[in-house]
Amino acid sequence: MAQLGHVFSRPGGTGAAIAGVATAALFLGIYLRVRPALVELRPLPVDRHIIRARTRNAASSTAKAADTNDAPPCPYRLDEFPGGKQLRTSFGTIQVFEWGPEDGEKVLLLHGIGTPCIALGDMAREFVAKGCRVMLFDLFGRGYSDAPADLPYDDRLYTTQIFLALSSSPLPWTGTSAFHILGFSLGGAIAASFATYHANMLRSATLICPGGLVRPVHISWRSRLSYMQGGLMPEWLVQRLARKRLRPSSSHHTSVDIPDGAEDADVDFDAVPVAREAPGGPKVGEVVQWQFDGNDGFVPAYVSTIRNAPVYAQHDALWALLADELAVRRKTEADRPAGLETGRICLIVAEKDPIVVAAECIEDARAVLGEAGVDAHIVKGGHEIGISRGKEIANIAMESWTKFRKN
Repeated sequence: MAQLGHVFSRPGGTGAAIAGVATAALFLGIYLRVRPALVELRPLPVDRHIIRARTRNAASSTAKAADTNDAPPCPYRLDEFPGGKQLRTSFGTIQVFEWGPEDGEKVLLLHGIGTPCIALGDMAREFVAKGCRVMLFDLFGRGYSDAPADLPYDDRLYTTQIFLALSSSPLPWTGTSAFHILGFSLGGAIAASFATYHANMLRSATLICPGGLVRPVHISWRSRLSYMQGGLMPEWLVQRLARKRLRPSSSHHTSVDIPDGAEDADVDFDAVPVAREAPGGPKVGEVVQWQFDGNDGFVPAYVSTIRNAPVYAQHDALWALLADELAVRRKTEADRPAGLETGRICLIVAEKDPIVVAAECIEDARAVLGEAGVDAHIVKGGHEIGISRGKEIANIAMESWTKFRKN
């Protein structure tokens, strides 16, 4: 019995030690329960939400090296156009350009899904030459603009970016019938969305080979498998394959600006000069390669845009809403709301576009928007006309403004 008592006896101080351990365990448990709430009170670092464009720092270094002839010229310079500015926002930095007569009609240009705003340089210069005030900017994840890392790249995000860019101007770009909007490819889809929800702000809307009315038949099986949300592949593999597919290559004729373009297209999109009057200058593929190497947000932005932006089969969705906005503006002046005073869009398509097929796009636009809602034009060339025929397109747009203007 004595031996049994000895077994269960505790040396002095052992009970206090056990009590201390129990107390520590209790406080540890409480801490682990409340820790998430404490963490949430601390703001997350900004860079966790934003993929920074390394192209900005690289361009500055290249410019310094170029002064000593130590580096090849950058295909897209920070001072490519007048009025360049780097607009800091909570979504990341946006590269914006604005120039032209301060009292000229204001024109906002939106580029395509792949090539940054340098692609619309010829168009912008023609508008300025005709007395317009022009603004263009790099969409998120393109060129010199950062990429939000935790947001879907849908028309809401791109509309927000438009308002952010407009806010950078020393001149007023908001209010009733404040500016004209022109969008090429993806930019056309974004412009259509903006016109749908902010028609009162616009003088006109010109859509060039626009996304939005692309029929589902033109979505390749590869895109369906690779880009669509909830696909068969894990996200890391989607991003890896997208990087491989989007990198410019001499072995194929497709381009980042033609997600489902035909391999046998008449024109090698990547070989198109970004400035028609400088055929020996930078080509689209060189600019995209530069962007690919220096902007880590490009591929995620591209994939998310294909998934979320109003690019495909918007006939009964976004474009049906746009039809309502246009129709009400073709009524008598007394009943007509502000903005888009002609009650129609200017639609410019390419004769041999492999993805935004001219006949289909015009037919569908007229079916959705009405015959009176579309001023359609067909330009020789392929999907590249927004870049290669910028001067011609600018003049078509300006003629459309005046042809149907009511006052």
